[in-house]
Amino acid sequence: MTVTQSEPVTSGATATRELPAAVRDCRAAPAHPRPAGRDRYTISEVAEHTGLSAHTLRWYERIGLMPHVDRTHTGQRRFTNRDLDWLGLVTKLRLTGMPVADMVRYAELVRAGECTFAERQRLLTAHREDVRQRIAELQSTLDVLDYKIDIYADAQRASERF
Repeated sequence: MTVTQSEPVTSGATATRELPAAVRDCRAAPAHPRPAGRDRYTISEVAEHTGLSAHTLRWYERIGLMPHVDRTHTGQRRFTNRDLDWLGLVTKLRLTGMPVADMVRYAELVRAGECTFAERQRLLTAHREDVRQRIAELQSTLDVLDYKIDIYADAQRASERF
């Protein structure tokens, strides 16, 4: 299995289950849709499509976060739709605050094959707990902001009555 392949469903029970909305949204059309009928993209096209810089894309490849990217006979990178799918996942993981080292480890595990399912699950489960804790912290902070905003709104309404 390559990094960019979809991970297989391991039980028939989950094979027919509909994808969660967050997963469907992750696969929704991006701001810059892929050109129809194409499966080879230059680094500048991928940069425009993903919002990542060409420098970042090269760095991802260099550190092992991207699988081997095909090249033309002149050495120009040619990304595939699978590469774009993988970058979509990487972008989501980065957005959650996953450290790059953990993302690289996850990519290595995916490349190693199905024997790493349990380790991949542990890595993602631990990260999910970190994300949930950060969400709780942000919610608490948002509650404080809402409280302060309400104080100022109440003071403004009171001053307008007089």
